[in-house]
Amino acid sequence: MIATQAWVLRRAAPGEERARARLSLEELSFPEPGPDEVLVEPLFGCWEGNLEHALARDPVDICALRNEDRVVVGNSGVVRILSAGSQVTARKEGDLAIIGGTSYRGADGFGYARRIFAYDMPNTIGLLARRTKLLASETMLVPSPSRLSLEQWAAFGVRYVTAWSNWKVAYACWRSQLDEDEMPHPYVWGWGGGTALAEVCLARHFGADAALIASGPERLRQLEALGVRPVDRAPFADLDFDPARHAADAEYRKRYDAAERRFLMTVGKLTGGKGISILIDNIGAPLFRASSKALARMGVLATCGWKHGMKLAYERGAACINRHLFVHTHYARQREAEAAAAFAEETGWAPTGLSRTYDFEEIPALAADYAAGAVRSYFPIYRVNPI
Repeated sequence: MIATQAWVLRRAAPGEERARARLSLEELSFPEPGPDEVLVEPLFGCWEGNLEHALARDPVDICALRNEDRVVVGNSGVVRILSAGSQVTARKEGDLAIIGGTSYRGADGFGYARRIFAYDMPNTIGLLARRTKLLASETMLVPSPSRLSLEQWAAFGVRYVTAWSNWKVAYACWRSQLDEDEMPHPYVWGWGGGTALAEVCLARHFGADAALIASGPERLRQLEALGVRPVDRAPFADLDFDPARHAADAEYRKRYDAAERRFLMTVGKLTGGKGISILIDNIGAPLFRASSKALARMGVLATCGWKHGMKLAYERGAACINRHLFVHTHYARQREAEAAAAFAEETGWAPTGLSRTYDFEEIPALAADYAAGAVRSYFPIYRVNPI
């Protein structure tokens, strides 16, 4: 057995299913790696939205979903391989590898993930542990030498690979209706977040007029430095649609409608009245109404996750008449992860603006800061073991 220390998420007690979970530092043990597995020590991890979902127990209590009393999360980072199973030939002790969240043991016949390592995949131990084990196929070697730092690769593993796969589908859908000579530079916008930032930066590389909606002067300056059009969220901060409140609360309806008008006026001004060609919306229900209205004809609404509200309602007739396409993707498959990493190494398409690195003992503070919106970096990094 392998003994280690980890920040653990425990199953909710009866009556506490919707109470926010706490991380507790505990000892745990797990069996020695099998012949196709590797034993690893995490070096750096990146705090992802799915960790917040796990702690918020929204939309589910992942401990109950996995039928486990204790779960260790964390599925984007860089690890050092300590030992490899007898059937593993392409990994060895000392190798540095990128972990991106896919559990290929739960993939479909084409390699696309159904479940995610250290989230809803049972019997997996995430990067909030000093030691863990994975299938060798779930690791991707860090290029050596590399133009990126280990912290950048830690942030790359989930968000950038997800953005690569989503962009590939969204752009193909856009081009299925409009050829390049008809509109060579589509308007690609995203609602602020690390994955959306990665995707609009990728779109910009391929010639799009790219914009991200964000809050705060620091993030707006960062976007400008990246060559992405910054769109200040503040003038339409009330853009948070609740259909029941919109119908019943006149004051709320007035504020929301005014925010929506300002948003659509901004879109019209910055797109020359054409509307948004591809809009990346990983927020969900509160923004869906405004996002749909902001789309150009033949526009694509692309999503690869959600922050608030999974269930959406829309007017099917209007979507048909406007030839709107909805793209939904879930992480990526191995060949896409490898292509994304190669592109990053070649072009420098990678996370930037990394700020404070939280130490292993500070991970609960990172969780609290992230939940409170106090982390200004798009890519919050934590350190597990020394390099």
